[in-house]
Amino acid sequence: MFSFKKTATDPQSGARAGIIKTDHGEIRTPVFMPVGTVGSVKGVFHRDLREDIGASIILGNTYHLYLRPGLQILKEAGGLHSFEHWDGPILTDSGGFQVFSLAPIRKLTPEGCRFASHIDGSRHTFTPENNVDTQRIIGADIIMALDECCPGDADEKYAAKSLKLTQGWLERFAKRFDETEPLYGYGQTMFPIIQGCVYPGLRRKAVEHALSLDGPNRGGYAIGGLAVGEPTEKMYEMLEVTCPLLPQDKPRYLMGVGTPANILEGIARGIDMFDCVMPTRNGRNGMLFTWNGVMNMRNAKWKEDFSPIDPDGASYIDTYYTKAYLHHLFIAGEMFGAMLASQHNLAFYLDLVRVARQHIEAGDFSAWKERAVPKLMQRL
Repeated sequence: MFSFKKTATDPQSGARAGIIKTDHGEIRTPVFMPVGTVGSVKGVFHRDLREDIGASIILGNTYHLYLRPGLQILKEAGGLHSFEHWDGPILTDSGGFQVFSLAPIRKLTPEGCRFASHIDGSRHTFTPENNVDTQRIIGADIIMALDECCPGDADEKYAAKSLKLTQGWLERFAKRFDETEPLYGYGQTMFPIIQGCVYPGLRRKAVEHALSLDGPNRGGYAIGGLAVGEPTEKMYEMLEVTCPLLPQDKPRYLMGVGTPANILEGIARGIDMFDCVMPTRNGRNGMLFTWNGVMNMRNAKWKEDFSPIDPDGASYIDTYYTKAYLHHLFIAGEMFGAMLASQHNLAFYLDLVRVARQHIEAGDFSAWKERAVPKLMQRL
């Protein structure tokens, strides 16, 4: 079953290291989780995710998997682990953000959210109850409560209304989760999602409400509704408000964030778990993240650069291929370029949190972070 143990803390910040245990294996935190939205991490083999990149947990998305391949296929397959042949832990988002961002037509009510599929326009409804049932069928180790993802620029009146809706859904989601059992013989846990936009009072209210529903099946807490249009400084401010209010003995997951600098700043404020499509999405467009800054591999400056992609890289591909070769692949429109860049970026992100964990354990995380962040943000 799910458990979390804190193993080290940084004396000058909120940074902490720990170990999450699930029935599909251990996760050392802080951790970055590659996004496998529809049952695959785009462009990367599962073998490389494990053996080269070092991923210990990946994500799936309820909205996308519900629409395609659909629940019947997933149930017949024995759940997402069996369907995609991944034997490590999986986390699923409830699909609330995708309804917010993708559905061309949607209506939110206390009952649930009605939406039109972005694939074929067909109409569907997520309620807290059927969302629990859907995530039970998908079979992730960690599942997220259904929420509304409030826009980052919403006014306080709308944000308060949105939070009230999310809180009502959370109460029903938690009740349904407690009344049902996993389907495939291993444990599942749920994370409530803390919303409240950029308003400290609403964030505090969200934490208080979520804690009132705490219990043995609440493995941790997610912080949502950030990196959705608000200034970066506001995101950090909301973490400073929220994290100290959450239990010390449960992991904290910052959803959908972000750049390497965002991740280190999130760790400094007490976040344990991260996910983001940025490593693969930006990789497919030629952007590589490195310890020395960001490289755009489409730039002509790399055309005759026969040095390794990244001499300090964490993946074998970084010293096996050259910048000139990767530049050529992008200019020629070869899919292999996107695959190599995605693998590099994911390996870098996993290396980033691994090194951060080492500095937390050594007790010098804060000083190291202050040196690392400016380098990570510069353009090469």
